[in-house]
Amino acid sequence: MADSGSPERVLIAFHQEMPASMEEHIRSKFSNAEVTIHIALPGVPIPAEVYQNATILVTFIHLPELKDAKNIKLIHTLSAGLDHLLYHPILRDTQIPISTSSGIHGPPIAEWTVMNWLVSSRKYTQSYEAQKAHVWEKQVAYMQGMHDQVGKKVGILGYGSIGRQIARVSQALGMTVHAYTASPRETPESRRDTGYIVPGTGDPDGSIPASWHHGLDRESVRSFLALGLDHLVISLPLTPQTTGLLGAEEFAILSENCHHHATKPYLTNISRGKVIDQKALIEALNSGMLGGAALDVTDPEPLPADDALWDTPKVQISPHISSLGMEYFPRSLDILKLNMGRMTKGEPLVNAYYRGKGY
Repeated sequence: MADSGSPERVLIAFHQEMPASMEEHIRSKFSNAEVTIHIALPGVPIPAEVYQNATILVTFIHLPELKDAKNIKLIHTLSAGLDHLLYHPILRDTQIPISTSSGIHGPPIAEWTVMNWLVSSRKYTQSYEAQKAHVWEKQVAYMQGMHDQVGKKVGILGYGSIGRQIARVSQALGMTVHAYTASPRETPESRRDTGYIVPGTGDPDGSIPASWHHGLDRESVRSFLALGLDHLVISLPLTPQTTGLLGAEEFAILSENCHHHATKPYLTNISRGKVIDQKALIEALNSGMLGGAALDVTDPEPLPADDALWDTPKVQISPHISSLGMEYFPRSLDILKLNMGRMTKGEPLVNAYYRGKGY
């Protein structure tokens, strides 16, 4: 890392003002380093000399020009995915080690996912509107439309850290989990989670799924959708292979094979909006082919005010906030601190970014 005897120079490029308590926490966590916290406001570039002084860069979206990155030995991103940075020269033309914040998003996104399932299945919106109107509705208004999750089948398309925590919570609700990955996971060792895990969460040994499926081609995905799923959760990285992966034909397969015929499949997307053909999704919801959708991501973002998706029935939209919470930044910096120690010892990084894979 830094020259023997000299402290690391950690540059944290943050995109909004930081509470004093958070800054104090950061400086305490990295007490043996020189920490610079630079608030990088939208449209205002970070000065070259700020980058040039850093040996470690922590960032969401800001990366230096190649000429200003000569001292940087490690880049830690505050996001799990790097699709927004894939074509930057730092990723394309250098071998500077990069680590991601994969693993920290599982708990909040799993809670967001299940919250939306229950808002739909327990008719929460209806009872909330009745409460606001001071109306005590008759039980008959709820009895036939509500259901629980016991025995439901959930397919998780992308069984990374987020998918594993969703699986853990789904299992607690009495659901059966089916996992889908890009590459085969045929041995117990290959099913282990080797990335960062928030203690007490996830599926570290990969034992939760009732079945594992894999493939990079559309036909393999369609076979997975034909399992008779009640829920489809999309937690894939956005890559050229996953862009536009799910459209009208995929939604039809999902609907035709649904496990419970009394309800149609429910789709949850916490991945990226471009994984889905959004027009086809709107049509599937309007026709009743799908029973509902929870979308924390859309195409584009922000979603224009006049977009038809806003008024599509049985859709719940949030502005890409499912991973947020006061725990986010401290957990991400836990990964950075772990990796600083690993680099000093010459050990492999946790959550290392592999340029060939795109994640």
